[in-house]
Amino acid sequence: MIIIKTPDEIELMRHADRIVAEVLNALREMIRPGITTADMEAEAEKRLEKAGAKSAFKGYPGAHGPFPSVLCASINDEVVHGIPSPKRVVEEGDIVSLDFGAIYKGYCGDAAITVGVGKVSSEAKKLMQVTEEALMKAIEQVKPGNRLHMIGKAVQGHVEANGFSVVRQFVGHGIGSKMHEDPQIPNFVDPSAPRPRLKKGMVLAIEPMVNLGHWAVRVLDDGWTAVTSDGSLSAHFEHSIAIGPNGPDVLSKI
Repeated sequence: MIIIKTPDEIELMRHADRIVAEVLNALREMIRPGITTADMEAEAEKRLEKAGAKSAFKGYPGAHGPFPSVLCASINDEVVHGIPSPKRVVEEGDIVSLDFGAIYKGYCGDAAITVGVGKVSSEAKKLMQVTEEALMKAIEQVKPGNRLHMIGKAVQGHVEANGFSVVRQFVGHGIGSKMHEDPQIPNFVDPSAPRPRLKKGMVLAIEPMVNLGHWAVRVLDDGWTAVTSDGSLSAHFEHSIAIGPNGPDVLSKI
């Protein structure tokens, strides 16, 4: 069931997403060669506490136990759900995907960015650019009356036209008082998926994950970290968007 949010609920989510955006912006500024993903985790946790919010990620249940961190930090071929570690050192030329979620007064915010560290390869730059463009094209479809699959169609069309591939295993989602609500939002056209009409008051977390090589991924032994099956680079961008009367209202914009 897709839950329609009231204007007051959307404003609480906007506050949660503002916290998320501010944390991601701060992490973007602090990334440099030699920093560890644990350093970023500590900064995110400190800012979350200062904002009077809770983590939407830490303690989230999984098949191998709860997620242990407030931040997902995924480097290069890591697609999503990378667990911060003092052993994971960021190097020149890396691309780092940062996914962060906050809960404020019972409502969730969620967003993600991918950041290049120092001088990155031209193909890495293009991958990040195309992934972020695909998100923007998807957001353009978030308006009352459109069908849900138009979001995935916009992402897949742009990504594949540029020679990259869209991850199938992980999808976007509705968001509200729970981190993951209906509907699931594939970043590709899935003929078997429901195609409900979008309505004012829906709030969607749209998050294309795009690989330089094949779209297949595998999950490491920690039960969380997903990597590309062929070792190619991956990028990830995400916004939480409320559907207004005339179109998208991006709650997590920086």
